[in-house]
Amino acid sequence: MSFLRRIAEEFIVAVQFLTRIPMPQVEYEADSLARATKFFPLVGWIVGSGAVLLHRALLPHLQRPLVALLVLVYLVLITGGLHEDGLADAVDGFGGGQNKSQILLILKDSRIGSFGATALTLSLLSRYLLLLCLPLNHLAAYLISAQVLNRWTSLPLSFTLPPAREQHGQGARIARLVSLPSLLFGTAFSVAIVIFVLHGSATGPLLAASFTTALTGYIYFRKVGGVTGDCFGATNQLAEIAVYLCGVWNT
Repeated sequence: MSFLRRIAEEFIVAVQFLTRIPMPQVEYEADSLARATKFFPLVGWIVGSGAVLLHRALLPHLQRPLVALLVLVYLVLITGGLHEDGLADAVDGFGGGQNKSQILLILKDSRIGSFGATALTLSLLSRYLLLLCLPLNHLAAYLISAQVLNRWTSLPLSFTLPPAREQHGQGARIARLVSLPSLLFGTAFSVAIVIFVLHGSATGPLLAASFTTALTGYIYFRKVGGVTGDCFGATNQLAEIAVYLCGVWNT
């Protein structure tokens, strides 16, 4: 029973961290978030399923461009803009900083700069247009795959890279603290879901998300020697766009 309770608490922590969905309060421990990362793709599946249901409920009543916009608004609101904020801060930092100390200083600044504003605008516009261009008979599969895989990216990043700031920020709560079983569980779940919903078209999104993770991880390590919470958010957003692009490209 204690094992099941611990698993349930880890799932609750994952939902609380990644979304604004109301959940019961659980006792916080220092490694709670690191243990909860295995459920990040599951949270993505829940978020993606909600987006699919919303799309199907609205489509008979509204024009498709407006439906795509409302689905995008849902995706932003249910996460509280967590990943969008990470993307904007990361692009500001890596675009404006000349060295590690400057990049980390900019990343710590809560204000958004011109680089971040541009990246955020392009991200929202890209996702809107890609959702609009996805064929209706494949939209649900790619929506779910994108939400699962973009949250999966946090697992390999946190397993392989150290925190850019020691003992500071969200990145330090999971960087190099994720266990191999958690990585394998989250990866197996993600691959299984994507193959289940996309069947023979699963290879492209899986490779796209993996490539995005590897490339951004290399940039983070080279520039700042590790990851911050903003880095996770930036990779999340780029992976989501990459998966949608696969869906548009193949149809």
